[in-house]
Amino acid sequence: MKSVSSAILGAIAFACAPSVLAQVTTVPAAPVATIIATPGGNILRAGSQLSLRTAEPLTTEGKKLRIGQRVQLEVAEAVMLNGQTVIPLGSPVVGEITDVRNKGMWGKSGRINGRVLYVRANGTQIRLTGSFDDKGVTGTAGVVAAIAFVPVAGFFTTGTSAKIPLGAPVSAFLDEDISVAFAPSAAPATPVAAVPAATPAAAPAPAPAPTKTSLVDPSLEIKATN
Repeated sequence: MKSVSSAILGAIAFACAPSVLAQVTTVPAAPVATIIATPGGNILRAGSQLSLRTAEPLTTEGKKLRIGQRVQLEVAEAVMLNGQTVIPLGSPVVGEITDVRNKGMWGKSGRINGRVLYVRANGTQIRLTGSFDDKGVTGTAGVVAAIAFVPVAGFFTTGTSAKIPLGAPVSAFLDEDISVAFAPSAAPATPVAAVPAATPAAAPAPAPAPTKTSLVDPSLEIKATN
């Protein structure tokens, strides 16, 4: 009976075990080019255009902007070569303010001029060239009208401040050739066939109970004696 009970318990444990069902698919990583120092066969040429955008607002209001001040921009569109990314979207770009004029009397408007310096991509600093600027609206018409009626009033008429908003588009160009090395193309992923759930084995039927063998010959008749 002990062997029968062990067999039944084993069958129950096997039936309750979690089924194995696997469907594994490996997704290959997106190809990304690596910028290298030595010249190679894959070259992103100087003069290639980049689409940038300002990463901070710029204004002459408050008279805080200064010549030589560094400002932040970023890449607005990834730069590709042979289907691989060389300069990713959002790569940080550094610019510099080259000229600032605050608004003033006699209708003088504000002005901002700047240039693009470089972009950082894949751990490499790449020289760029390009410029950005904005000019406020002059108050010339107001000055002329003020002088016509009250000469002193023209002195107090001012133009508007220059403003370059956050996200303003800026065009730039590579200022040097860039050598890149392409990552090897990954082999297509091969899905692993699903392993069907194991079917639990039927529990073995219990062994029949042993029968007692009579040692008495049934043909013999036993009579009770007094």
